[in-house]
Amino acid sequence: MSTAADRFAAEGFGPENLPYASFSPTGGDPRLGVRLGDRAIDVAALAATVEGLDDAARTAVSAPNLDALLAAGHGTWTALRAWLVEVVTADGLADTVEQASHPVDGIALHMPFTVADYVDYYASEHHASNVGRMFRPDQAPLLPNWKHLPVGYHGRAGTVIPSGKDFPRPKGLRPEQDGPPSFGPSRRLDIEAELGFVLGGAAPAGEVSLEQAAAEHLFGVVLFNDWSARDIQAYEYVPLGPYLGKSFASSISLWVVPWQALTAARVAPPAREHELAPYLDDEGKEPWGLDITLGVSVDGRTVSHPPASTLYWTAPQMVAHMSVNGASLRPGDFFGSGTVSGPEKDQRGSFLELSWGGKEPFALPGGTEMTFLADGQSVTLTGTAPGPGGSVIDFGECTATILPAT
Repeated sequence: MSTAADRFAAEGFGPENLPYASFSPTGGDPRLGVRLGDRAIDVAALAATVEGLDDAARTAVSAPNLDALLAAGHGTWTALRAWLVEVVTADGLADTVEQASHPVDGIALHMPFTVADYVDYYASEHHASNVGRMFRPDQAPLLPNWKHLPVGYHGRAGTVIPSGKDFPRPKGLRPEQDGPPSFGPSRRLDIEAELGFVLGGAAPAGEVSLEQAAAEHLFGVVLFNDWSARDIQAYEYVPLGPYLGKSFASSISLWVVPWQALTAARVAPPAREHELAPYLDDEGKEPWGLDITLGVSVDGRTVSHPPASTLYWTAPQMVAHMSVNGASLRPGDFFGSGTVSGPEKDQRGSFLELSWGGKEPFALPGGTEMTFLADGQSVTLTGTAPGPGGSVIDFGECTATILPAT
């Protein structure tokens, strides 16, 4: 006898991971799936043949995406994950799992959940410092508030789009050196290599603690490319922050890695340089930095490997901050980490940094140089984290191609 994990698991997509997705087989309707190796398991079909789930979980997994599971709360999704791990590692159920699954190369993937509210943060000290050095060379790289709170802004949920969806170059007002701004396609179209965090459950009165964020609301993690039109953004962002320079497209990967799958990837965040307000103070608490290494490639050529382990602010801190003033949380709320960058040049998560504001073109493997994105170029993000027992947690990929402006 063998287990489904023995038969199907592959590096990155073993029973330690089991990421969720909304998928449809050829000619079929969308349904909730879990990935094991190169198989997408139809969770509702599996639940119809294997006992162990209660009515709440069965109802949640019968939905076409994660929305119902996120609304059901952490008790349901914790029980579901435990059941899934048990089923795929149990002797004698490999055939049952196979009958409820489909090859991943024969399915279509869809948005895994409906984005409710969307917030983007600025949690990487290396990224924030690089930007400060470029744009405020006569001042300290970080503004005075940066190490006292996670800086962020409320973004546009409606333009968070699935990986694989291409989009046209955005248009807007662009600054001109010797005159008024001009209107037209962005000349400085950039990427932001980030992590995205999916929230579940509800907190109508807000004020979610660090412990509650980690245990009750953080459901999963995706790769996130928050594309940025740097010229449009530079002209518009003072005094109220980004708008057209950011709201045209933000791409997410389509396999949602469960928060519970990242226990072995937990690391201590960087040392705190200031005493934090009580709601953010993580001293002496369980560490929730994440040892996730991203990869950034342009047209299949790798240009950087940003390390998320260097993020100054953790996901629970970002949840605590967004809710401390009484702002509610609801299922499907989503937030980005902000650009992930490390201390080395080949760890920078934006072309703004890699080209140092466009002044220092960087080389692609093969010798081609670039600064910002040209029409027709494709960008792909990848990500991996350590799993238990020396295993690997794979995040899949997040990709899109730039189309000409309309």
